[in-house]
Amino acid sequence: MRRFDHNNARTPLVVLVNASDPHRYMRIGIDVGGTKIEGIALADNGQIIDRVRVHTPGTYEAGLAAISALVAQLESNAKTSASVGIGIPGAVVPSTGLVKNANSLWLNGQPLASDLASALQRPVRVMNDANCFALSEATDGAAANAAVVFGVILGTGVGGGIVVHGKCLTGANLIAGEWGHNALPWPTPSEIPGPLCYCGKQSCIEAWLSGPSFEREHLAHTGNRRDARAIVDDAAQGDAAAQASLARYHERLGRALASVINVLDPNVIVLGGGMSNTPGLADAAFAALAPWVFSDTISTRIVRNMHGDSSGVRGAAWLWSLDGVPGVTP
Repeated sequence: MRRFDHNNARTPLVVLVNASDPHRYMRIGIDVGGTKIEGIALADNGQIIDRVRVHTPGTYEAGLAAISALVAQLESNAKTSASVGIGIPGAVVPSTGLVKNANSLWLNGQPLASDLASALQRPVRVMNDANCFALSEATDGAAANAAVVFGVILGTGVGGGIVVHGKCLTGANLIAGEWGHNALPWPTPSEIPGPLCYCGKQSCIEAWLSGPSFEREHLAHTGNRRDARAIVDDAAQGDAAAQASLARYHERLGRALASVINVLDPNVIVLGGGMSNTPGLADAAFAALAPWVFSDTISTRIVRNMHGDSSGVRGAAWLWSLDGVPGVTP
């Protein structure tokens, strides 16, 4: 076993696990969620070597300790050290090194990257979890090798990440890909003024296309309170009201993604989050694009994710590349 450690803030610790194995480098990815922290050890060929999950603590100090313990356990199991990437539900401000906009409130205002680098005695990369999702799918997932990828999260909230030529695009304000807090485009009269979003504005895409918003809309039209999965199942069984709710969702998703295509023009849009498990959603969204995309042809592909719930933690591992250049574009 050889070990490469260049002691450079831009260079990860990359480990040659077995010289006879062509897929020999190991990375560690950590996904910090609201209820769990997951860690994986990822081989150079994308194979998951090991996976560990623990409950998310409620304090910053306990969170640091939990992440450090996960890294130690993964390295102990593999009998080697590795680079470390962290996915969080927020962003690190470059000028201060502090976390902002995290819905895990214990992270906000904390110097997570520098504290973990000190605890682990190596440089650490920290990235928004939606960007990690997009990077995972662009690296070895449903959008592998595509030049420009937009990764969509359709879950409890609506978010997104952008990958350009294999690197995350974070943006000047660290909000690249936050399409969920633009207004639903081309609203119909019945959609005005639109539902109130938690951000304080009305008619945000998130307020229409999140899982809870889908359920709320179905309740408003039918008086029947059902969760998202049950509505989809009802539609598959021929329930006309559920089919109508799903059709409205498809059409709004198509409009919202058309506005992304008109600005970003990605090669591939990858759907993630709980709503992405809806059968036929990618095809239905693509079919709804045509009236709204400013082109007579549409080459952008819309696809379901390949790695599912593992995409975020895989993307965190991929934040370090073999040449020592982080998978991040300012």
